[in-house]
Amino acid sequence: MTLPSLARYLPILDWGRRYDRGQFTGDAVAAVIVTIMLIPQSLAYALLAGMPPEAGIYASIAPILLYAIFGTSRALAVGPVAVVSLMTAAAVGNIAESGTAGYVAAALTLAFLSGAMLLALGLFRLGFLANFLSHPVIAGFITASGILIAASQLKHILGIKAEGHTLIEIVSSLLAHLGETNFITLAIGAAATAFLFWVRGGPKPLLRRIGLGPRMADIGAKTGPVLAILATTLAVWAFDLGARGVAIVGEVPQSLPPLTLPSFSPALISQLFVPALLISIIGFVESISVAQTLAAKKRQRIDPDQELIGLGAANMGAAFSGGFPVTGGFSRSVVNYDAGAETPAAGAFTALGLALAALFLTPLIHFLPKATLAATIIVAVLSLVDFSILKRAWAFSRADFAAVSATILLTLVFGVEVGVTAGVVTSILVHLYKTSRPHMAVVGRVPGTEHFRNVLRHEVETQPHVLTLRVDESLYFPNARYLEDQLSAYAADKPELTDVVLMFPAVNEIDLSALESLEAINTRLHDAGIRLHLSEVKGPVMDRLKRSHFLDELTGEVFLSQHEAACKLAEGGRKPRSRSARAPEPVPRSCRPCPASAAIEP
Repeated sequence: MTLPSLARYLPILDWGRRYDRGQFTGDAVAAVIVTIMLIPQSLAYALLAGMPPEAGIYASIAPILLYAIFGTSRALAVGPVAVVSLMTAAAVGNIAESGTAGYVAAALTLAFLSGAMLLALGLFRLGFLANFLSHPVIAGFITASGILIAASQLKHILGIKAEGHTLIEIVSSLLAHLGETNFITLAIGAAATAFLFWVRGGPKPLLRRIGLGPRMADIGAKTGPVLAILATTLAVWAFDLGARGVAIVGEVPQSLPPLTLPSFSPALISQLFVPALLISIIGFVESISVAQTLAAKKRQRIDPDQELIGLGAANMGAAFSGGFPVTGGFSRSVVNYDAGAETPAAGAFTALGLALAALFLTPLIHFLPKATLAATIIVAVLSLVDFSILKRAWAFSRADFAAVSATILLTLVFGVEVGVTAGVVTSILVHLYKTSRPHMAVVGRVPGTEHFRNVLRHEVETQPHVLTLRVDESLYFPNARYLEDQLSAYAADKPELTDVVLMFPAVNEIDLSALESLEAINTRLHDAGIRLHLSEVKGPVMDRLKRSHFLDELTGEVFLSQHEAACKLAEGGRKPRSRSARAPEPVPRSCRPCPASAAIEP
C-alpha cells in the first residue's frame, strides 16, 4: 500500500509530516486549557452515565489518542458528552443496577458495539446515511434530552434519591422524595449552579476591564467549573459536610486507565444492539456537525467516512480502557479551537494531561460534592435547550414542525431511545412525503424571451393545444404515480390538447418505477391522440433512457430546450395521431426564426 493510500485511513501521516514548532505551541496551549475544562466535565458525565467518576477520565484518554490518529478534524475534542451519556444510562440501566460490575460491563460492551458499527459504516463509506436524520429533528431531540438531563440531576442538587428515564417518571420520583431534601446539599448545589450561570457571561467583561485580551478573557471565563469544584470541595473538607449527609465523589483510583474487556455474551449484545446503533447515529451527527462548523472557519476539509473510522476507533478505545461511549463534544471543541489548536496533536496532549491527572490529582477530588458535578451538567445542557426551533419550523414548514414536535414529546414522555428512534423514522417519512409529491408547474413563455415560467406566477404566453409541465424533482418509485395522476388531471381539463411536453431541467434521476410510469403515460396519451415530448433532459438521465425501449416508443420528440419545443410545436408539428387535422395557428413572433428542430440528445 502506498503512502497516499495509507494516509487515507491514517490522516496523522498527512498532517504529521508537516508538523512544526509553531503548531506545537498552539496545540500545547490548547491542550492545557481543554484539560482543565475536561476534568470536571469528565467526572460529571460519568455521573450522568451512572458510571464511577474515574470512568469519565478514562473515557477521555485512549479515545482522544485514537481519534488523533484516525480523525480528520483539527479541532474536534472527543470524549464523554451529555446526550450520549444520558443514552448510555438509559440503555444500560435497563440491564443492570448502577454501581455494579454488570453495569460497567454493559457500558463497556455498549462502547464496543458502537465503535464496531461506526468502523463498519466508515470502511464501507456509508456516512451519507446520517443525512437522513434531519437537522430540525436532531435539534428537537437535543432540546428534549437537555430537559431530561437537567431534570435527572435535580436529585443530586436536592440530595435525595430519585429514579426514572422519562420526564414523568423523574418528576414523580422527585416529588415523592422531596421531603427528604438535604438543605446543606441544596445550598451547595444552588450556589454552584448560580455561580456557573454567572461565569458564562459575567466574568468576561470583568476580565477585559482588568486588561486581559478578548481571547484570554474568554478562556478565563471558561475555567469557572474548576473554580466551583475547588471552592465546594474545600468547603466539604473544611466543615466535614460529608458526615452531614452531603454526597461526595469519594475515593477515586490513582492510576492510568486499566485494560478492560467488553462482554461478548450473545444475550447482552442482542439487548444493546439497538441502543448502540442509536448512540452511533446521534454521536456521529453531533460530532460531524461540530467538526464541519469549525473546519469551515479555516477552510479545512472533513471526510465524513474517515470521521466514522476515527469515532469508531475512539469508542473501541473506550471499551478496552474502562470507559463508555464517546463522541465529539461541542463546548470543549469550541474551547479547543479558540485556544489555538492547530492539529489533532492537541487532543494527544490533552490525553497526556488527563493521564497525569489520573495519576496524581484524583486524591484531591475525594471530597468533591456530587451536587457540584450535577450543577456543571445542568448549566451545560440547558444551553442545548432551544424551543425557538418550534417557531422557526412552524413558520417555514408544517411537516418539519410536526417532526420536531413529535420528537420532543416522545423523548420527554417515553425516553431517549423511543425519541431518537421516532426522530430517525420521522425524518425518513418527512423526506419520503416531500419527494412523493414533487412540485410540478404548467409553464408558458415569458413574452419576448426564451424563458418559461409558472403560469400561476407570471404573465406568460401559452398555446391551447400544447401542455408543458415542468417537473421539479427526480422521479422515483414514491412519486412516479403522482406524476401520472397530475398529468391525467391536467389533460382532462384541456379537450383541445394535441401535445404534452414534460420539461425535465430539475430531474437528476429516473428509476425503473418512474420509467414504467413514463411508458404508461406515453401509451395513454397516444390512445387519446396526444403526443408526448421531453425537453431539457440532462445527459445522465438521457443515458439511462437510452438503455430502455422508451425512446423508441416515444410518440413525440426529445428537445434540447423548451424554446425549441415551443417553436417546433407552434410551426405545425402538432398534428395529432388518431385525430382529424386542424388548421395550424399563427406562429408566435418570439419563435421567428426558429432553430432547426430535431430530436436532440444532450
